[in-house]
Amino acid sequence: MKNSYNPTSEFQKKMPGEFPFTRGIRRDMYRGRFWTMRQYAGFGSASESNERYKYLLSKGQMGISVAFDLPTQIGYDADNDLSVGEVGRVGVSISSIDDMDLLLKDIPLNKVSISMTINSTAAILLCFYIAIAEKRGFEISNLRGTIQNDVLKEYIARGTYIYPLENSLRLISNTISYCSKKMPKWNPISISGYHIREAGSTAVQEIAFTLSNAIAYVQSSLDAGMNPDVIGKQISFFMNVHNNFLEEIAKFRASRTLWSKIMRERFGSKNDESCKFRFHAQTAGSSLVAQQPKNNIIRTSYQALAAVLGGTQSLHTNSWDEALSLPTEETASLALRTQQIVAEETNVSSTVDPCGGSHVLEKMTLELEKSALALIEKIDSMGGIVASIQNGWVQREIQESAFKFQKEIDDGIKKIVGLNCFNENHDLDVPLTKINPDIEKEQCERLETLRKTRNETKVKNSLKSLSDSAKNDSNLMPYILNAAKSHATLGEISDELRNVFGLYKEQVVV
Repeated sequence: MKNSYNPTSEFQKKMPGEFPFTRGIRRDMYRGRFWTMRQYAGFGSASESNERYKYLLSKGQMGISVAFDLPTQIGYDADNDLSVGEVGRVGVSISSIDDMDLLLKDIPLNKVSISMTINSTAAILLCFYIAIAEKRGFEISNLRGTIQNDVLKEYIARGTYIYPLENSLRLISNTISYCSKKMPKWNPISISGYHIREAGSTAVQEIAFTLSNAIAYVQSSLDAGMNPDVIGKQISFFMNVHNNFLEEIAKFRASRTLWSKIMRERFGSKNDESCKFRFHAQTAGSSLVAQQPKNNIIRTSYQALAAVLGGTQSLHTNSWDEALSLPTEETASLALRTQQIVAEETNVSSTVDPCGGSHVLEKMTLELEKSALALIEKIDSMGGIVASIQNGWVQREIQESAFKFQKEIDDGIKKIVGLNCFNENHDLDVPLTKINPDIEKEQCERLETLRKTRNETKVKNSLKSLSDSAKNDSNLMPYILNAAKSHATLGEISDELRNVFGLYKEQVVV
């Protein structure tokens, strides 16, 4: 079998692996290697999450993707009054390098790539990871992984922001600069359209708002003195895979084309590698339905196939019970098996760009590219994405799309099987994951022990150095790393930055 079909249209004259990468970023795509199968997981304590990671790795998972609880995401330790009731609930609780050590116990960091879905506190969690890796004797320049570190979409769609926008952009450019010198195999940012789509955006908005965020990050890094060809190689993306099968495939093709042109024409990248839209995909959590929940297995399967046909580099498939609770071991294993069946049994990976040459997909790709570019240009005309976030325009656009989508469901125009059609009751006795309420108490006790046994002088000195550096234009990463190694906690490090930077207050427009 040939590794790709013979192109018959001008649109498809470029081969996979060739700029502008519409047909894929690698010449052989999955004939060379499969996408990374990376199941998103994390709950309760570091020890519990560690057991889940080892379980999934034993089932054939290729990489680890860490979910953090809300206190960790917004810079509060487990024993902070604002953390009460949230410790370990929607992700794992990490307050110190000791927690990180437990989280990654017995994980071969030189062999397994680690992805951390964390944003406002991403620099701190990365420093915890670096400290643990160095303690175990690993050369950090060889480590592979990703931190999401995409704070702009938090102001747009998700809400786990801490600092004003300009300070958040500084932390991100600091992280990108540090990793470009110290950790060249690490992705210091994964720019997320996923949460934008989960908030209710259309496919066009997902592309345009994601790439506009990326433009802001690249410009911020350029302003800090970095080279676009260095920046481009360290940027990755995180995209949603929704229900409209053909549109989702076309969306990924359009995103690759647009981003490559932006990097070359707008930022002057000369190296093809720096122009590649490398992305992780996750099936749509917002498409999961609590009614007849096993239908979610079929939804996820089609979404996973769309991601593969669209050329993803990494994939998470949601578990069917996630509309009801965090996944159980059994449902998480089945979600992983979904990817493995697509990889091993469907044979779609044996042909490079199997959807290439499809008239409908080529038309949809061009239409999505044109519409997304027009939206990016509109954002540019309003002063860029930061200005558009600050005046609430982006948020309102997504809210209007979400309202329209929900109204179509409520009116029966958009059919959701088991919800507004074919919706006879099928009550299931579904075993749900339950979080041990004692975890919060145990985490607080661990922190109390840490504070009693650490060298307080070292902690205070490291936090003072961090505070001083935050007041000038220093790269903050070495100071955060020093604080992490002194056993300063996530909350203490975040508080130093809060004291200098202040807090972001969203402008509410009625």
